[in-house]
Amino acid sequence: MPRNQEFEINIPEFNLPQLSQKMILGLLVLVLAIWLASGIYMVATDEAGVELRFGKISEVTGSGLNYHLPYPIETVETPRVAEVKRVEIGFRTVSAGPPARYQSVPQESLMLTGDENIIDINMIVQYKIKDAEDYLFKVREQSGTVQKAAEASLRQVVGTHNIDDALTDRKFEIQSEILASLQSILDLYQAGVVVIQVQLQDVHPPAQVIDAFKDVASALEDRSRLENQAQGYQNDIIPRARGRAEEIMRQAEGYKEERVLRAQGDSQRFLKMLTEYQKAPAVTEKRMYLETMEKILPGLQKYIAKVKDSEGLMPLLDMRTLRQQ
Repeated sequence: MPRNQEFEINIPEFNLPQLSQKMILGLLVLVLAIWLASGIYMVATDEAGVELRFGKISEVTGSGLNYHLPYPIETVETPRVAEVKRVEIGFRTVSAGPPARYQSVPQESLMLTGDENIIDINMIVQYKIKDAEDYLFKVREQSGTVQKAAEASLRQVVGTHNIDDALTDRKFEIQSEILASLQSILDLYQAGVVVIQVQLQDVHPPAQVIDAFKDVASALEDRSRLENQAQGYQNDIIPRARGRAEEIMRQAEGYKEERVLRAQGDSQRFLKMLTEYQKAPAVTEKRMYLETMEKILPGLQKYIAKVKDSEGLMPLLDMRTLRQQ
């Protein structure tokens, strides 16, 4: 085929309708109205509207029907400021279930404690937006930033505590310290979020040594139980011993008072007797003799014999002496 051969193509002609000036103007007005109407937007009750004019924040609006200049002059972002967001440290939720399924992330969950033991911790952090401007424009990948900051705070706080603190009764204290540390980091980043709750979901030793730690925990429980029993015995015996000691002291004081008063009474009686003796020695001596006989004779075994042809009674004799002879 010759290279310089020419081809002729016949293209059919289309006759476009002639638009009048009014129709063109009407179309322009309609397009302009649609463009202006595209600036109407709705902000839900759990959202905040952030208007951007050529990429720069111009206004933050509340919930309800609002208006901004249409694109490309202004755009709007509506982050959900009331929504409670969540990040997971040490694990990931594979399926919410039921039943729920989780996947462990050892590179996040394994860490060193203050006494250089390895511990496996899973943690959940809940937060929400407190400043929509900072949340949208001060940090990138907000969820990832919160997660990394939470992991750093967890490692920092756990590194200042012993392993027993995390496994036993100081979890709430550790959670409070993590929350305060995480909030300070996020405020430093100007992330625009507030941490609502930090919860240690699962705390346990690594699987390789968990049996040994269970034995240690059982021993600690036994020690605590024995200490409580000893404390209970102490609380029971000490008050009783103190009460008994107080009772003995009161009895001794009473005996002391009795002996002192009796001695004082005896001395007073002796002094009175001495005074009477000095006045009439013979009479006093006879009276004392008779009083003594009145005390002694009732305790002796006596026999009274009546003799024939005799008036009256025989003298009193102690028959025990005669019987011995």
